[in-house]
Amino acid sequence: MAAFSYRIVNVFTHGHAPLSGNPLCVFERAQALDAARMQALALQFNLSETSFILPSERASAKVRIFTPHYEMPFAGHPTLGTAHVCRALGLAGDRLTLELPAAVIPVRATGDRWTLQAKAPGWREVSEPRLTLAAMLGLEERDIGERPLWVNAGVEQLIVPLASEAAVRRVNVRADLLAQLRSADGHSQVYVFAPAGAGLLARFFFPQGRAVLEDPATGSATANLGGWCLATGRTLPCEYDISQGEYTGRLSALRLRVDEERNVLVSGDVIELGRGSLTL
Repeated sequence: MAAFSYRIVNVFTHGHAPLSGNPLCVFERAQALDAARMQALALQFNLSETSFILPSERASAKVRIFTPHYEMPFAGHPTLGTAHVCRALGLAGDRLTLELPAAVIPVRATGDRWTLQAKAPGWREVSEPRLTLAAMLGLEERDIGERPLWVNAGVEQLIVPLASEAAVRRVNVRADLLAQLRSADGHSQVYVFAPAGAGLLARFFFPQGRAVLEDPATGSATANLGGWCLATGRTLPCEYDISQGEYTGRLSALRLRVDEERNVLVSGDVIELGRGSLTL
């Protein structure tokens, strides 16, 4: 039997509130865990993601990320949260790189505010008509905004701009219709956004069994929003403060910047809540 240490952190916290943002479990040293054990531990904690730190010959650390049901090639809040733990463990300082299946991701910090640089995004058009997207979201066709796209800045997701903040608030996803819209790797995930005040209001939905769940904060989708900005020819640099999580009871604050060199940068604050160990 062996003991495995872990930390619980919240990522993309709002106004430094410790119980805001998206929670993450990070196992500090996972060399003795195989993929099946990692998957079982992710199901045990039942958070949106659990990450595992491993040695790397290419980066400051290698990271594997699991939802309760499958491994992900990239995810935003686990990247920032794991970087925070790597620094605390002395594996790196305020600048580090993380080897993920999708890419080696550069990450940097100013205090407890972390920024990742996503891999260069790709995109493709959505073949389904706007009326189908509207029906899936529980909206009217006129609520769908400019040019929905499939975007991949690490993991492919459906990015749907909406015509108004009110439309974002009215979204009521139909699980049966969402299941029919699948990414290249077979997952059904949709991110919606619209201008709200000086920033953006966003929501992210994914299926679990027959239910549809909403994510408090989605860094991968924020990176994909950066890809959407590039695809639609937004003037660079462009920056957005993004509010997410209101309808999950966990307010979250994310920042997107796409710079003049077309780099997609996603930022947010990380707070450590606690530590523990498991004996297996």
